[in-house]
Amino acid sequence: MAKAMLHFLPYALLLAAFVVACHGQERKVQIVYMGDRPQGGFSVASTHHSMLQRALGSTLSAKESLIYSYRKSFNGFAARLSDEEVAKLSEMEGVVSVIPNHKLKLHTTRSWDFMGFSKGQLGASIEGEVIIGVIDTGIWPESDSFNDKDFGPPPTKWKGVCQGPNFTCNNKLIGARFYNSEGEYDSSEFHSPRDSIGHGSHTASTAAGREVAASYFGLANGTARGGVPGARIAVYKVCWLSDCATADILAAFDDAIADGVDIISTSLGSDDPIQYLKDPIAIGSFHAMKNGILTSSSAGNSGPYPATVSNYAPWILTVAASTIDRRFTAKAVLGNGQVYSGFSINNFDLNGKSYPLIWGGDAANISKGASSEFAGDCVPNTLSSDKIEGKIVYCDSFSDGSDIRRAGGVGTIMVDFPTDVAFNYPLPSTQITIEDGQKILNYIRSTENPIATILVSDPEHDKDVMAPSIASFSSRGPNPLTPDILKPDLTAPGVDILAAWSPVAPPSETFYEDTRSVKYNIISGTSMSCPHVSGAAAYLKAAHPSWSAAAIKSALMTKRTEIN
Repeated sequence: MAKAMLHFLPYALLLAAFVVACHGQERKVQIVYMGDRPQGGFSVASTHHSMLQRALGSTLSAKESLIYSYRKSFNGFAARLSDEEVAKLSEMEGVVSVIPNHKLKLHTTRSWDFMGFSKGQLGASIEGEVIIGVIDTGIWPESDSFNDKDFGPPPTKWKGVCQGPNFTCNNKLIGARFYNSEGEYDSSEFHSPRDSIGHGSHTASTAAGREVAASYFGLANGTARGGVPGARIAVYKVCWLSDCATADILAAFDDAIADGVDIISTSLGSDDPIQYLKDPIAIGSFHAMKNGILTSSSAGNSGPYPATVSNYAPWILTVAASTIDRRFTAKAVLGNGQVYSGFSINNFDLNGKSYPLIWGGDAANISKGASSEFAGDCVPNTLSSDKIEGKIVYCDSFSDGSDIRRAGGVGTIMVDFPTDVAFNYPLPSTQITIEDGQKILNYIRSTENPIATILVSDPEHDKDVMAPSIASFSSRGPNPLTPDILKPDLTAPGVDILAAWSPVAPPSETFYEDTRSVKYNIISGTSMSCPHVSGAAAYLKAAHPSWSAAAIKSALMTKRTEIN
């Protein structure tokens, strides 16, 4: 037996070496960054092709490899390259860095009024000269927030385009582009700038949406608007269900700068620190700043842990998230008369009717090998539909509710650490504290037929008198790369913000389980605080067209009263 193993060992080693060699030759999307756009009349694209031809060995391979040629606002290109080809290009003159095409993540009726930010003081003609470029998941162009009634033609400085198919711009939404370097699409996504996720429509309308009557199933009813309703919007779709590719982000910056935008808003970033010369948002925003364009970026949602802030380059305006004076809570009422309030954006009305209440641990799907411990946490695929159908399920930990809804549950009461942010769920839900959860569990165990109901959220009568305060999820400093430069720069409303939504995207996180459709949705994150600052920056740019990006950034960071 030992001799047989020794006999096959050389072949095994040869096979392993072959696998390693093939892996090294596998071509992946890489970004070759080359700094400023060179001066002179020669073709930048030809230079990129020539470099690729030298690295890959043939003109045809170079042509097939190239994905983007960044030549409008800075110099570089994206191409599919093997490790060996990356090494060759890294040694070539003019190459600053070679960056793998890693993925970044996506990080209002009352928020602007809460900030004391008045509307309409500049006038539509002045606001209409400002263009906000939104790099995100696209936009839903038919939303009332983006209608162009009474808008004149775009500013003469605008040089952008409106890409199709099945997508139309107007004099409010003046430009739209989309990018997908990896060619990865979900069946639910549009091959156009149209938003199938909702995030991009939300951020764009928060920054510059028109004044419209809006609510979320009747909750937060009022007038939704952006900070500068008269400003123009240009969208650059770089984010898909599979996240946001760095090669696409750089292509969007290259186009946005050349298109003529005045402010760039990016509600996305990396969970991990990235060196400035390998960070697409740092690189893109640097060249934007050189062209007089300020970039406003989200700080990330990894708080309250220290040194978690993203988008920390000195020239970026980095935005943390804070609360506003409106809270969304939903009360769980037990059969013994006890009432427990938790955070939830709950629009489902049970009309006061009580339903049987069960602990998830008592509904374990034993036939599938689920334990009481995991079922108690309502871990997906651990609950028995026979045991929870028609009941409200109490969970020992946070759950998105999708598994309970799928199994026929009526609602859920979840336990989590203290929080200050509410979420949407696909069924009646509330998220309570650990202490209150123990009391509910005691009730279940001490009562023969425990029952409960969950009430609809009532934000109009539940004010947060401590607002504004920094949201618990908002990423904290210090700056992980340059500790001497403080980050984030400032904060803005990022909790429970109502804004435009894509009607094909569900309002909750359960993307394939929630079949509801809404035109306006309430969500939280530094993604929501970022466009508030983008809108404020656009307002300043409209009022002071000659101000530089640095002057606008400084004014926003040092002004403590209303911006006039």
